[in-house]
Amino acid sequence: MEIPMILKPQAVRALSGVTSKKRLMQELGAIAESAYGISHAAAVEALLDRESLGPTGVGHGVALPHARLDGLDHVVGVLVVLDKPIDFDSVDRQPVDLAFALFAPIDAGVEHLKALALVSRTLRDASLCAKLRSNSDSVTLYTIVTEAQAVQAA
Repeated sequence: MEIPMILKPQAVRALSGVTSKKRLMQELGAIAESAYGISHAAAVEALLDRESLGPTGVGHGVALPHARLDGLDHVVGVLVVLDKPIDFDSVDRQPVDLAFALFAPIDAGVEHLKALALVSRTLRDASLCAKLRSNSDSVTLYTIVTEAQAVQAA
């Protein structure tokens, strides 16, 4: 599995003015709707339901919110870079400014786990995260995250 298989360029954005976890989930849902045709309301509800089980902030300013939804045939993602970090109840108690949301089919088992592992591995790279944080152009952000995996594989 590779990042371009789960992430469209239209699903990558730099966001400003996001001040809370709930607002971030709303933005992720709106991007998922415009990029993949996913219901905004369903996406937000599923992300918040999953978040209520435990925070998806994995540390170092990164969050990996994820949810399962009806109507999907494969895992899709949304990547956002925030201009100002927000509180996310992360495991290291650090605020979050990078979020890569994953939406998986209800019955996705291994595919969902592989996608989570891929994104987690990719965003564990401190230099990659620094590059993402220093850019606000969506095309550049997409290129950074997709080329990073190619470099890691080489």
